[in-house]
Order: sequence, then C-alpha cells, then structure tokens
Amino acid sequence: MKKVIERIQEPTPKFFKLIRNAGLLLTAVSGVIATAPVSLPSLVITIAGYLAVAGGIASAISQTAIHRDD
Repeated sequence: MKKVIERIQEPTPKFFKLIRNAGLLLTAVSGVIATAPVSLPSLVITIAGYLAVAGGIASAISQTAIHRDD
C-alpha cells in the first residue's frame, strides 16, 4: 500500500480533478461569503462554514485518488 505522500504525488484521474476543483471553488466562495464586509444573516454564514469544510475535505480526498493498473 502506498504512503499518502506518494499517492499525492501520483497523477490524479480526470474525474477526481473535477471534484478537487469543485471543492476548491466551494471553499473559495464560502470564504468570500464568510468574510463579506456587509451584514449577512447568521444562517448564510453558518452554511458558508459548512461549505468550506465540505470543499476542503472533497479537495483533500480527491487529491489522493490514483489510477490503478491492476
């Protein structure tokens, strides 16, 4: 079984690149919403926090996916 660092350095399959990029986009958008200079309802801020966590997890997990030639 490969170590995590070796897996991260391997090429990522196309599908997981899409998931990684979508996760990064979610994280960026939620960061903008959370730090907006205008007053937003607390529900919007809470949802932005959850989206940031979900985007970060999706990006991290999809980066460790590798193509197997078994």
